[in-house]
Amino acid sequence: MKQKRILLALLVALGVLQAKSQVLTREDSLNAGLVSSNSPTVLSGYGQAKVDYDLRQRTGTASLTRNVLFVGHRFSKNISFFSELELEDAKVSGDSKGEISMEQLFLKMNVNPSNYIVAGLFVPRIGIINENHLPNTFNGNDRPYVETLIIPSTWRELGIGFYGQSRRIAGLNYSAAIMNGLNAANFQFGSGIMGGRQEGSLATASNIAVTGALLYYIKNFRIQASAYIGGSSGLNKRQADSLQMNYGAFGSPVGLFDFNVQYHNNGWQIKALATQINIFDAMAINRAYANNTPERMWGAYVEAGYNLLRLFKKDTEKNLTYFCRYEQMNLAAKLPVNGIQDDFQKKRYFVTGLTFQPLRSVSIKADYVMQSTGNYNESLYNVNPYNSRIPFYNTNHHFNLGIAYSF
Repeated sequence: MKQKRILLALLVALGVLQAKSQVLTREDSLNAGLVSSNSPTVLSGYGQAKVDYDLRQRTGTASLTRNVLFVGHRFSKNISFFSELELEDAKVSGDSKGEISMEQLFLKMNVNPSNYIVAGLFVPRIGIINENHLPNTFNGNDRPYVETLIIPSTWRELGIGFYGQSRRIAGLNYSAAIMNGLNAANFQFGSGIMGGRQEGSLATASNIAVTGALLYYIKNFRIQASAYIGGSSGLNKRQADSLQMNYGAFGSPVGLFDFNVQYHNNGWQIKALATQINIFDAMAINRAYANNTPERMWGAYVEAGYNLLRLFKKDTEKNLTYFCRYEQMNLAAKLPVNGIQDDFQKKRYFVTGLTFQPLRSVSIKADYVMQSTGNYNESLYNVNPYNSRIPFYNTNHHFNLGIAYSF
């Protein structure tokens, strides 16, 4: 009964009166309607702040990591508008690292009770965090590192997407989208394809990408597989020929695949994800831009958590989750013949901590992070990759405290 009341409030506030069978995520742009409203315009948002202590260097950094304002508007029962404006690291001025950007801005159009279309700047259904990146939906003060360095959450581009749910197979959902591709000129060694995202800012639309996902709910499991293939050159024929690169809609293609599973039951939450990226023209990209682009990258993680409060009260609505997560990745698993090997890109993370939620929309977090890497190639770095004092250490340890909210 309680779940039905929540769903009804969501439909009233966002005007998706025919979308009962659609998959509604905990993302703020849909979660905003948990407070019933007759107004066609909805305001909501989310944010987080944290203090990061480097235990080896005995230093700390405090930051308002992000603050996001969501504005939505219902034009009719079938057409709605969604937008998210994000401020990172509190301010943008002088030599600050802050950034202001549109995280999402799109129209959502209901086709029928099972299908809808989005058009504009949106995040495709890839991985776990990309589509559901509210800071009170994941454990730890930082997003999983695999879904930061391999899958660059939040990854958004301009395009059009189609989402739906099968009427024949209960629990089966699907999505497909076409959007602008990446810009290989901005790839940076050690950060995957993150720098190649164009994020709606004068994006090169001469190269495109397609992505799709299958999402299946069965009992207490959420199972998802997604794939992406897109061009990364964005050049005309003359430019491509001068750089000895491919051109066209899928010139210098990048492919990504991920598979993830989640389990929630009786206070337990278990997640597992594996992903791989292939950059098929890495040698040509390196020759053109000298950015040491790898041919292949991969990453995986597994996480388990349990709500300790259920030991004392089975039906508690509060949450005190103790969790552990192990992550492993290789950002240079395979390099072209003109690439430079670097074992520092072999990374492992162990993260453990507590997440306390007195309310579903508020989190207080504490976590410990142990990270380890291989040795770095001195020819690629002028400074220590951990930005620490020499000598270089293969391991480092951090303790983080933070808060997170959404409304």
